[in-house]
Order: sequence, then structure tokens, then C-alpha cells
Amino acid sequence: FCRVDPYGFERPEDFDYASYEAFFSRYLVVLTRRAIKWSKLLKGKNSIQKSLKVKRYIRKGIPNEHRALIWMIVSGAQTNMEENPGYYHRLLEGEKNDKLVEAIKTDMNRTFPDNVKFRKTADPCLQHTLYNVLVAYGHHNKAVGYCQGMNFIAGYLILITKNEEESFWLLDALIGRILPDYYSPAMLGLKTDQEVLGELVKMKVPAVAELMERHGVMWTLVVSRWFICLFIDILPVETVLRIWDCLFYEGSKIIFRVALTLIKQHQAFILEATNFPDICDKFKQITKGTFVTECHSFMQKIFTDPGSLSMATINKLRETCREKLLSQG
Repeated sequence: FCRVDPYGFERPEDFDYASYEAFFSRYLVVLTRRAIKWSKLLKGKNSIQKSLKVKRYIRKGIPNEHRALIWMIVSGAQTNMEENPGYYHRLLEGEKNDKLVEAIKTDMNRTFPDNVKFRKTADPCLQHTLYNVLVAYGHHNKAVGYCQGMNFIAGYLILITKNEEESFWLLDALIGRILPDYYSPAMLGLKTDQEVLGELVKMKVPAVAELMERHGVMWTLVVSRWFICLFIDILPVETVLRIWDCLFYEGSKIIFRVALTLIKQHQAFILEATNFPDICDKFKQITKGTFVTECHSFMQKIFTDPGSLSMATINKLRETCREKLLSQG
């Protein structure tokens, strides 16, 4: 059995190879079928127009060989990169903010210690690429600078694009457009969205909301990492990539769909909790096991389980939650 997965991550000691093999042999058939469909759709071109067909294809998963290209196109990163030639390299060559550089350096060894490609001994060592992307981004978006969590996201982008400049523009698409204000110093967008999830759970899985309230468990305690790391290190790699496929195309509501599906699917299990630590533990456990490993069926569920979820609903909730947070502040 292979101790290291295709993305360079070492598998944990208790990794269940048997059930993974069973899943992957089925999933490989799906991937092969999807790859043929995508090749027909792209016809060797480097562009696609947004359409219902493309959205449907993306929900069913982008084959790895096309993933970087499709992410770049649908997120708007490709257009930005083409309109700003040489910009990324100018950022790297320009004056540096020492404090920012120091903060990034500190996090280098903490980023994916379980990934062989990010080790100092690797050749090429992706730490260097990661450092460049984060330093460039910190100088590009001074309001955000650098914040923990961004290193993991940039790291994943580098693993998929294998391209420094593309990773930079995709990071810009995520932080600048797709995720509202998650990484600014006050993290208001992040705090808001955790409250929004709480409101959505009240509407869709009221028993769980009631349990949380009864034991005084704040949502930020159990889901903040889901939002900050976009499920990296929470869910299996293949599943995270499938979630990101949709995130780049459909925006931040995908995060709520995933969170609601995890909670709804494990409602009975969560409701067994009888105290505060117990609830926190249950939330750790619901992100493991075959339900999340079977990424293809999992992705089908996120579009059916939570029921309808419009951007309008989310934006309305965001407004009220943000106002509440600001009045408490």
C-alpha cells in the first residue's frame, strides 16, 4: 500500500486502505467517464463560457488534468492574470514589509508537515513557492496582509496548479472576491458566516441548533476551521478538491451546503451528545469516515440534502448577522 497519496500527503497510521481501495476503484470509473466528457467540452481550447451545462459538469467533478485551467477561467483569475502581465513578478521584486515576511516565514514549517513535497529535503521544495505566493499576496492586498489559514489554501493551490503565478491569482480570486472578508484583521466576514450557518441550522436542522444553545456551544468553536481552511485537513483531499470545483464557480454558498450536509446527515449522532465537550467531539467525528471519503456521492448530497439555498437568503442573513456582531463589538 502506498503510504503517500497522489498529492504528497502521508496517510495516517490508522488509514483504512481496504475501504479506500473499494471506493477508489469505483470512483476511477467515474473519473474516466468525466475526463472524456470534459475533453469533448474543451475541444483542446483554453476557454469555456459559463452555462448550465458547465455548472452541471463542475458539480460532477473536474478531472485533475483540467482542474487548474477550469479554476482559473471560472474564478476570473485567468482574465486578471492576462490583464496584468508581469504584475506578480514586480510584487516579488519590490520593497518588502519585514513584519509580513517574518510572519510568513514563521508559518512555513507549519504548513503541511505531513506532505512530502513541502519538506525542506524535497526537490523542488514547495515551501519556496508557497513563500513567494504569500509574500506577493501580502503586498498586493495590504488590507489583508497575511493571516493564518492562507498558507494552507495557497499550498493546495500550488499542489493543483503547479504554477506560482496562477496560484497567486487564484488566491486573489478566493480572498478578494469569493470569500467575503474572511482574512481581514477583524475577520468580520468569517464571524458573520459562522453566525449565518447558525441561523441556517435553526431553519434546517432545528434540533441541533437547540442542542448547541442549551449547552452554550458557540458555532465558532466547532466550525471556524471549516471556514478558514475551506475544509483542508478537515475532509479528505479528493473531497476538498470537489468542493473547491464548485466554490470557484458558484461562490461561498457552497461552504454552507457542505456544512449543512455534514450536520444534517449526522443529526442523530450529534444529538446523542449530553455536554459541551461531547458536542465538540461529535463535530470532529462527523468529518471522518466513508460518508466524506465517497466524494462523488457526498457532492450529490450537498445539492439535495440542505434543500434550497439561494444567495439572496444568505446575503439577507449576512446583513442581519453582521449588524448584530457590530452592535456587540
